[in-house]
Amino acid sequence: MLRVFIVCLFTLFVSGCANSDWRTASREPAGIAPPVSQPQAVIEFYAADAFSWRGWFAVHTWFALKEQGAQEYTVYEVVGWGVDRGRSALRTYNTPTPDRYWYGAKPEKFLSISGEKAQQLIPQIKEAAGRYPWADEYTLFPGPNSNTFVAWIGLQVPELELVMPFSAIGSGYAK
Repeated sequence: MLRVFIVCLFTLFVSGCANSDWRTASREPAGIAPPVSQPQAVIEFYAADAFSWRGWFAVHTWFALKEQGAQEYTVYEVVGWGVDRGRSALRTYNTPTPDRYWYGAKPEKFLSISGEKAQQLIPQIKEAAGRYPWADEYTLFPGPNSNTFVAWIGLQVPELELVMPFSAIGSGYAK
């Protein structure tokens, strides 16, 4: 019985590591963000399983803001790629689809605010993102990482009432 368990565990581990080509992993929209044609302001927080075997234990988190009347979302996230070459870990970009798969993993929305409350909170969130103290650092564990950034925003803007996913490893680094 133990031998069967070990073989199954090994097979799961190998199959989880086999999906290591990030270049071909899906980055398609998940279809869970409100359309940009919606005129009201929107704040969306997402989490998706981390890439490859790390997704067994942890999630990657990010958020998107759309001001009232805007035709695109601004996505805020922290990633480690390029930090060792002097690139900032904090990245922002504009897109009509902020809910894209995270390199093959479908995102889940864990906070959504729209309308007047979103419009009031967006300037506070932007200002807090500009003050993020670890914008040029990234460490997978214990942090700072993507989850540290999102948790830090929640601490700076308590009106969000942000509750991080359980598997957001690194979120405690912000406290």
